[in-house]
Amino acid sequence: MSNRFDSSLGPSQRQLRAGENIRHVLVDILRRGDIRDPALAGKSITVGEVRMSPDLKHATVFVAALGIEDADEIAAALNRAARFLRGECGRVLATKFTPDLRFIADTSYDAASKMNELFNDPKVRADLAKSGDEA
Repeated sequence: MSNRFDSSLGPSQRQLRAGENIRHVLVDILRRGDIRDPALAGKSITVGEVRMSPDLKHATVFVAALGIEDADEIAAALNRAARFLRGECGRVLATKFTPDLRFIADTSYDAASKMNELFNDPKVRADLAKSGDEA
């Protein structure tokens, strides 16, 4: 039996820990407002998740901006600042390699909001009440 990690089982504990460490550093940088990009000025940006590659050399960062429909614009601005952010992460983290950062708009908040609206729709509530009575 091989000692290698089977990636089909999901991320390893090491990947999860490294991702959370990078997420915390990125949140601190964004909170301080160190990035001088007009597209990011005054925006409230949420870092939802950081997924690490198995070799810990690449990180995919899921970001959302509160109250802004165009999350792709925020992700593009953060991708322009990725080298700066990588350097800042390298200064704070004590790791052998600092991963390359790739920012992607996080749409899970929008999907959750749409599901919440659906469940609060009177027609859906009536259907759910009917199915609950039959069970």
